[in-house]
Amino acid sequence: MYILTCNDFSYYTGSTNDLELRVRQHQNGEGANYTRKRLPVELVYFEEFDRVDKAFYREKQVQRWSRKKKEALIAGCEASLKEAARCINESSHLNFEKGKR
Repeated sequence: MYILTCNDFSYYTGSTNDLELRVRQHQNGEGANYTRKRLPVELVYFEEFDRVDKAFYREKQVQRWSRKKKEALIAGCEASLKEAARCINESSHLNFEKGKR
């Protein structure tokens, strides 16, 4: 699982079994449509998994995260990561109580 930062400062999260090749593909405009329109990209974070399904699960998990939470992950700041998760959970809980989903 990896995270790229794009030239518009957005993040792209993906997974692959060959990280170097995949980053090269993104840089050459052969990656996802999202990154193709936002070149150049830079690899800012990655995690390795022993199984493809675990990497894909993690990719989908991180894709749902807020920018703040992704930045905490990239920075390796566990305290900020937990705080970002807590804030999201509290606001989700409040919205649920108000009948918002």
